[in-house]
Amino acid sequence: MQCFEVTDRMEAMATKKPENQPPNPVRVPDRDEGGSVVLERVPLKVKPPGLYQVVMLNDDYTPMEFVVVVIQEFFGKDLEAATAIMLKIHLDGKGVCGVYSKDVAATKVDQVQDAAHKAGHPLQCVSEPVEF
Repeated sequence: MQCFEVTDRMEAMATKKPENQPPNPVRVPDRDEGGSVVLERVPLKVKPPGLYQVVMLNDDYTPMEFVVVVIQEFFGKDLEAATAIMLKIHLDGKGVCGVYSKDVAATKVDQVQDAAHKAGHPLQCVSEPVEF
C-alpha cells in the first residue's frame, strides 16, 4: 500500500506543472499553411576572444644580446626584427614582442620569465590587453 502512495505522488509530480517556474525561454516555432513546423535560425552574437600583447620591459642589468636571443627564440623573430624590438625596449622603456590570445600570451610571458631567471637576469615581461 505504501508503494502505491509513492507511485501516485511521483505521477502527480511528473504531470503537475511546478509552481513559480520562470517562463519558457525557448521560442515556439511558427507553422506554415500545411501544418509543418518552420524553424528560424537565430544567429548568436559571439564576441571574438580578446587579444593580448606581450610587452618586455627595460632594465639596466639584462644584456642586450640576451634580450635579442629571447625575442628570437620565443617570438620567432629574425635577427633584424629582434634587434629592432630590443632597441625599442632600450630606448622607450618597453616594447611589444607579439600579439596573441590570452592563454598564449601568458605562456610566452612565463617562458621569458623562466629563461631570464635561469640565466640570472632580472628581465621583466608582461601581457596587456590590446585596445582597439
